[in-house]
Amino acid sequence: MRDRPAVAKPVQPDPAVRRILERTELEGVELIRFLYADHGGVIRGKAASRSRLAERLNTGIGHTVAMMAMNMLDQLQEVEHLGPVGEVRIVPDPSTYVPLPHAPGAAAMLSDLRLPDGSPWAACPRTFLKDAIALLAGEGYTLLAAFEPEFTLGRRLPDPSGGPDRLVPLDDSLCYAGHGFDTAHDYTIKLVRALETQGLRVEHYHPELGPGQQELTVRHAPALRAADNHVLYRETVRGVALRMSMWASLAPKPLADQAGNGAHLHLSLWRESRNLFDGDSGGEGAVRDWFVGGLLAHLPALTALTCGSVNSFRRLAPRMWAGAYAVHGPDNREAAVRICSPLGESGEPNLELKPSDSSANPYLALGAVIHAGLDGVRRRLDPGEAVDVDPDTRPGRYPRLPSSLTEALDALEADPVLMEALGPLRASAYLAVKRSEAAAFAARDASYELFQHMRVF
Repeated sequence: MRDRPAVAKPVQPDPAVRRILERTELEGVELIRFLYADHGGVIRGKAASRSRLAERLNTGIGHTVAMMAMNMLDQLQEVEHLGPVGEVRIVPDPSTYVPLPHAPGAAAMLSDLRLPDGSPWAACPRTFLKDAIALLAGEGYTLLAAFEPEFTLGRRLPDPSGGPDRLVPLDDSLCYAGHGFDTAHDYTIKLVRALETQGLRVEHYHPELGPGQQELTVRHAPALRAADNHVLYRETVRGVALRMSMWASLAPKPLADQAGNGAHLHLSLWRESRNLFDGDSGGEGAVRDWFVGGLLAHLPALTALTCGSVNSFRRLAPRMWAGAYAVHGPDNREAAVRICSPLGESGEPNLELKPSDSSANPYLALGAVIHAGLDGVRRRLDPGEAVDVDPDTRPGRYPRLPSSLTEALDALEADPVLMEALGPLRASAYLAVKRSEAAAFAARDASYELFQHMRVF
């Protein structure tokens, strides 16, 4: 008898992939956005149709390497290996799939940028954070984190004099005032529901200091999820506002004469089930001090990544509660690193890095924070005295952080630990993109700078 030809067995999709395909069908999703954050801090991406999703989950979507040399003004910079020749893939992480309640018919996934053969790409920000997390895990640590963002809610209106559009705040509410709760209530409820639908657990909300300024925080998470959450948060805050004919800006300083918007970064370091930022953590309490020592030692350079825009440095100034001095202190909101007291007996101690805002790429910012803190732990760096006063009341005593993006970039370029961590391609691209932004805004007036940051972030 002749042998019968072998019949190939159908390849069974991964269970996680199968669940996503089923959800898109049930939820009527037509387009799935593959999102990433670029060196300018801008959230970008491409969308796959539902009909091609099964394929694109494996192959990703083709993308030019040049996009990682694009600044926030969509001006392409000359960076070696990031020009018209070369291709990467935007490859989504299926575990991050969420519907987009503010965009019916759409969903999103956070994505890595990979080479065509599937290997990691040296300019992928999400991979940078993954590698930092792996480095931390190799020494027995895990990091929990949460961004604490503020944003300004209002309406974008044309300037009567013909200049750039203006952001007109939703209200003139006082800080924490009931009037502010009521004015923004409909928007806030829609935002909370949208975030919860995407798996972001909302913790607190209040109207903040400036007119139209809001603060809404989500629960901490492992480091990669925390950065993913912040991307989704930024997109959802703005998307919900647009659906309600409003405008939300997370820019550090969208209004020159009003309070700035931070995205303070909360951190806790763990070994197994022990929080090492607890003073009574099995003899390892000194780890917190060393981690703080690393943050402070690298903070001038870190600000180039955690305060990633020209606009950031309008906010990062003394007496703005933004942490403009490289000091630490218990519940000191003018210190760059605040040692937070826990909420109740069950609360977990954590650190708050105040020089941080939403114009930063969250993957680069958090990854760099891990490298800086781990360097402090390895070298057992002494953080120095805890400061219990406003450091600006002691002129000349405490080191001031950079006062401009250019100054911060100079500090980054001079920091061997962070430059080595970034790697040659990522470091050269980031510096080129950010220096181009500094030059572009230096050549224009303040209204142009404020408008562009209000528009992009």
